[in-house]
Amino acid sequence: METAPTSAPPLLVIDNLTKLFGGLRAVSEFDIEIPEQGLYGLIGPNGAGKTTVFNMITGVYPPTEGSIMLAGTSLVGLPSHIITRKGVARTFQNIRLFQNLTVLDNVRVAYHLHVGYNLAESMTRLGRFNQQERIQSDRAQDFLAVFNLQNRRDEIAKNLPYGEQRRLEIARALATEPRVLLLDEPAAGMNPVETDNLMELIHFIRDRFNLTILLIEHQMRVVMGICEWITVMDFGQVIARGTARDIQNNDRVIEAYLGKRLVRGL
Repeated sequence: METAPTSAPPLLVIDNLTKLFGGLRAVSEFDIEIPEQGLYGLIGPNGAGKTTVFNMITGVYPPTEGSIMLAGTSLVGLPSHIITRKGVARTFQNIRLFQNLTVLDNVRVAYHLHVGYNLAESMTRLGRFNQQERIQSDRAQDFLAVFNLQNRRDEIAKNLPYGEQRRLEIARALATEPRVLLLDEPAAGMNPVETDNLMELIHFIRDRFNLTILLIEHQMRVVMGICEWITVMDFGQVIARGTARDIQNNDRVIEAYLGKRLVRGL
């Protein structure tokens, strides 16, 4: 496996990851190593298997074969909530907020992953419950300020403009205190101004929170503009890896996106 030149040790290591759905091989022998604070891209035509990879990393699908290691600990076979506790968070192509909750409550929900009270205290609202709830509320409000959403705290999430809904979804994911953030087409549906703001935001959160980021994206301006290393999939397999310049000049990648006939006609 060709890897990016870096002195940082790998944080997320995936090897020989394979997923079969009946007779369909959705992902075949996928591998990747991402260093701490790396900002990597995963691209490919529709149906290439990219989101299936994300679903295996986060425990939505069990791999048919292969390993997924986070800081030396296997994630294979763990339920999604445990994987989140271990430090992997994600967003989705189609925004998945609690649409009828407030902006503040969307973030507070994520903080409850780390609450310090037990079930009995939550049911009786005694003991550590009130103190912990105040702490979580204060932390959520501070977090909203980082994403410039503090003035929207009491608004219902579904009433936010699209770009702010996307920021809120990322904020909620980060409130789980991850080490690795998976972004599934974060620029989907955004206009050029929102896309530029998103690119700045991704760089900001990587540096501010010392995150490792892997993103799926179809907008090549985003991928080529911010990703340090790019992996390309087609029909469930890795067909290329490299820097933005490497990928832009790779004949196999161009063929995967345009098709053989169009490539021959260029």
